[in-house]
Amino acid sequence: MKVLCVIDMQNDFIDGALGTKEAEAIVKNVADKIEAYRKNGDTVIFTRDTHHDNYMETQEGRNLPVPHCIKGTDGWQISSKLTVGDSKVIDKPTFGSTELSEYVAGLNGVSEIELIGLCTDICVISNAMLLKAKLPEVKMSVDSACCAGVTPESHNNALSAMKMCQIEIV
Repeated sequence: MKVLCVIDMQNDFIDGALGTKEAEAIVKNVADKIEAYRKNGDTVIFTRDTHHDNYMETQEGRNLPVPHCIKGTDGWQISSKLTVGDSKVIDKPTFGSTELSEYVAGLNGVSEIELIGLCTDICVISNAMLLKAKLPEVKMSVDSACCAGVTPESHNNALSAMKMCQIEIV
């Protein structure tokens, strides 16, 4: 079974508080990839960056003082251009989700994991490394055309780092 992990494709990362033109540019690619997985009967899982009203008091908030993905706000929602359907959605309070890696590890017959989404250089790479550590023998890839970073340079740096860790970049 193939698993697609759609990382943090939320309004605040696309065209909201931390949005970029690069993030906006990948939405159609992400929608197409999700549809292809569903047509093949494969598993699609979403993560959602989830903060609360006290965000500015957290370590992340002190280092990135831009309120974003506050639970219940429009910015926290996964883009309406993507079909979540009955997919598992994992709310995560930080960059990487141990819940995601545990959930995927608990699925029967996982032969391949692909990651897409935002931001390549923070949440995508964090989740890729957690998944790689949990499931080192499962083939893993990241589709660079379905990811965007904080900057194009940091996006490319993250892709290079993942490639060095034996994660295929397509």
